[in-house]
Amino acid sequence: MRNGAGGVPRTAPLLYTPPVIAVLYDVHGNLAALDAVLEDARAAGADRWVLGGDYALFGGWPAETVARLRELDPAVWVRGNVDRWAGDPAAAPDDADLRGAIADCRRALGDAVADELGRLPAEAELEGMRIVHASPVSDLRSFGPEPAGEDAELLAGVTHGRLLFGHTHVQFRRQAGAVELVNPGSVGVPLDGDRRAAYALVRPGGELELRRVAYDTGAAIARLREAFGAERAWVGEFAGRLERARA
Repeated sequence: MRNGAGGVPRTAPLLYTPPVIAVLYDVHGNLAALDAVLEDARAAGADRWVLGGDYALFGGWPAETVARLRELDPAVWVRGNVDRWAGDPAAAPDDADLRGAIADCRRALGDAVADELGRLPAEAELEGMRIVHASPVSDLRSFGPEPAGEDAELLAGVTHGRLLFGHTHVQFRRQAGAVELVNPGSVGVPLDGDRRAAYALVRPGGELELRRVAYDTGAAIARLREAFGAERAWVGEFAGRLERARA
């Protein structure tokens, strides 16, 4: 502290220190994968969190996963399509297995938590980045690793230099005109052929790193079957996705 005019103490201006941001998408109730990612991110210096939707449905630890995510502070949350469906099951596609999974997840979460997830915002902004679940126009329509004809439609009106999104569970980054598209991949159910949990780090200055973390996939599959029953069709489907890392 320094003295100003007349000897009055003057506080030095506080300097803003940019955060190290961990970007986590599509956890899908896989606490084993989430804990591995959190350990890796914290070791890399992460002190702020972007949570991009699809938090609980289809994994063996729905409530525990949401509780763990709530411990992250400060964090920016946006809603994914399955969060929207958990909050409003009638809005989900008319598919018996999917609706069964939603009902199972909602019971595990409790109505209040499921409804809260369904009320999360559809998008957010942080450090000059726009954050959505799938794309700015939809929580179901998203981008692929290669340029596509609908990119311009999905990016209409986007002025941010970087767009964070997920939904497809495929980790990549590419340029689309003036916008950098970043899909950090899925923490809980990667579908790009690599079973390791996927996420991204954004360091001060905007440097971005796509990261992968190994975890016990077998334990996640066993927990899923134990929690909801191996006889359920949706359980078998998603256990297979965890094993193959493919849809």
